[in-house]
Amino acid sequence: SDDGKLSFDEFKAYFADGVLSGEELRELFHTIDTHNTDNLDTEELCEYFSQHLGEYENVLSVLEDLNITILKAMDKTKKDYQEASNLEQFVTRFLLKETLNQLQSLQSSLECAMETTEEQTRQERQGPTKPEVLSIQWPGKRSARRLQRNNSRSPNSPHFSTGWTEEDSQWMTQINRLQKLIDRLEKKDLKLEPFEEEVLEENARSHIMIVQRQMSVVEEETEAFRLALKQYVESACTQGGCLHVSVQKLPSDSRFIVYEFWENSNAWNSHLQMNYSKTFQRSNVDFLETPELITTMLVP
Repeated sequence: SDDGKLSFDEFKAYFADGVLSGEELRELFHTIDTHNTDNLDTEELCEYFSQHLGEYENVLSVLEDLNITILKAMDKTKKDYQEASNLEQFVTRFLLKETLNQLQSLQSSLECAMETTEEQTRQERQGPTKPEVLSIQWPGKRSARRLQRNNSRSPNSPHFSTGWTEEDSQWMTQINRLQKLIDRLEKKDLKLEPFEEEVLEENARSHIMIVQRQMSVVEEETEAFRLALKQYVESACTQGGCLHVSVQKLPSDSRFIVYEFWENSNAWNSHLQMNYSKTFQRSNVDFLETPELITTMLVP
């Protein structure tokens, strides 16, 4: 709430990772709350995490230096670009693109490591403990990859194995790649390499757009939300680009999951601009406990 401190609800909304249960999150909250105020301030958070940084202390330090260096370069680019020659402008655009490619490559390696560690933790914790539902989702691209992998490699799949898998091999490759990038950053001799296009998407418009929308509804507003959702689904199904809409209600809480299938991304984007869609979005401000989580995925 921008008051300089975190309540438990705010702490849970940000730090819930879908693995720790609500009780474990509350225990962690009170561990960090050394002032015993039932709120966490910046000093308490810094003190707790600084004790557990390990090797990541060097990583974060390097990233801080990198951030400062990039901001300085952006400032100089802003001042000099307009007056530069065509050749100098071309070189600047090239360097900007290659820098972005390197950062995206580093981000992909980190995302892969995060997803794998989370999945391994979930496999180890397959017990009666109920994990706390994520209130803040990572970007849709990462969620889509996780959904796709979970569907293609489930415990019931004939290709599932508790031993070394192809995914483990890919993870180790990503870790080695990440280590090399960190080593180069620490040495301050970052070298730009040609960008390699790994996936060629010839025509995204021919891909079906699958949309998953998760909505946690205020209990007192459930009936009103059901009515608004029904009107929304009926209107969406009449659209030319809509293939199918399915709604699921989780019995354990007031959470609804809506699955939408659209002919392509253009059909989905057009649907978002329709009055019925905007009306439903505005009504959700009053109906939902937390902002809805939207995950999208293109399927050939």
